[in-house]
Amino acid sequence: MTLSTEAVLALAPDDASAKAAKGLLAPAKWPTLGFSDEAVWGECQGSGSKPYQTQVDLAGPVFRCSCPSRKFPCKHGLALMLLRAQSGASFTAAAPPPWVAEWIASRRDKAEKKEARAAEPVAAPDPAAAAKRDAQRWKRIEAGVQELARWLDDQTQRGLAALGAEQQQAWGAMAARMVDAQAPGLGQRITQAAELIGAGEGWPARLLDRLGRLQLIADAVPRRESLSPATLADLRTALGWPQDREGLLADGERISDHWLVLGQCTDERDAKLVERHVWLQGRASGRRALLLDYSHGGRGFETGWVSGSERAAVLCFYPGHASQRALVAELLAELQADAPASPAPAADALDEWHRMAQQIAANPWQPLLPMVWAEAVPARHGDQWWLRLDAAPKALPMQLATQEAWQLLAHSGGAPLRVFGEWDGEQFAPLTAWASGAAAGSAPVWTLAGVRT
Repeated sequence: MTLSTEAVLALAPDDASAKAAKGLLAPAKWPTLGFSDEAVWGECQGSGSKPYQTQVDLAGPVFRCSCPSRKFPCKHGLALMLLRAQSGASFTAAAPPPWVAEWIASRRDKAEKKEARAAEPVAAPDPAAAAKRDAQRWKRIEAGVQELARWLDDQTQRGLAALGAEQQQAWGAMAARMVDAQAPGLGQRITQAAELIGAGEGWPARLLDRLGRLQLIADAVPRRESLSPATLADLRTALGWPQDREGLLADGERISDHWLVLGQCTDERDAKLVERHVWLQGRASGRRALLLDYSHGGRGFETGWVSGSERAAVLCFYPGHASQRALVAELLAELQADAPASPAPAADALDEWHRMAQQIAANPWQPLLPMVWAEAVPARHGDQWWLRLDAAPKALPMQLATQEAWQLLAHSGGAPLRVFGEWDGEQFAPLTAWASGAAAGSAPVWTLAGVRT
């Protein structure tokens, strides 16, 4: 498997790592370069006497390096794969050296043990004990939601336009109360709503929309016994109720397909926690899916995904209406990164709006909606970046760093692009772009790089 230069750079954790990797492409810095069907490896001469041992398991791709960097992949791993993409003749086909073979074997052994554990019979949980735990949690949530309802009434009685920065601390205290009530999802929504106070023109209307959705949750909790199973699942997700992974894999809806990687991004949640979104679309099913992963302390992610590539897999979807979030239940084939990439399926603008409306009507608490625009032109008006949709008289405000926005505009050159990204109800965050009308075999012309902050 050989990743393209663009695909390798798309795996960089930030622009600084990509730039540093490009500075390590001189062959003299790599006294050893080798490859096999399973892995690519090399030794990179650094400032010390002993070169760094860098290796990549191609099944992921998954990176490992002996350097002290906490970034994943580090500049050495990126440089190794860039060299493989640009100077394949510099690599020698050989059996992996011991330091590579042992790592590959340990990964294979770990995967086999995981499969074995999954195949072992699991003792059935005690229904009575589970019901008791659920009842206790619902009791705490109900108490918290009652307090939330009174607080929401106070905010609207006082008037949103009168809110200022001094109120944000009080809103933070209410968010903490929801976490104490075992409803962390409500706490996160209050925190996000507080960030809108005083933020731009028309912020009271946007804030009122957020508070309205909170009120909808507060109204749903005491009526939960009358809700359908799918609506109850959506409510639990909105509250931040964790989903049992093993139970989901055992009972969740499964779809086997060839999945196109529409796009991906990583967000810093705090100094050590990174959240990754990977958006997929099934070639046969047309189903869109979100893989949500977390990395703590710079450990990186177990599986690498390349925007524009396809992968055969079985996905297991979370319960709920119009469910998008999924887990990978089984990978059916290796990442076909050496095969031609495919653009996001063409979508009529009106069809995308209709799809979005159906998603919101089915579940108004979904924080993000994936959208593909077949004919879209980035533009700048004043200090705001926009995505103009040629097929409809509409323009979406874009949430994109200035440097990335200029790069997207440069790739467009004023001509339409096929753009995929996330819509949060207020702004569109582009993640991937292809040339308009791109045929199968066309790689993205632009992908979001680095970590969003």
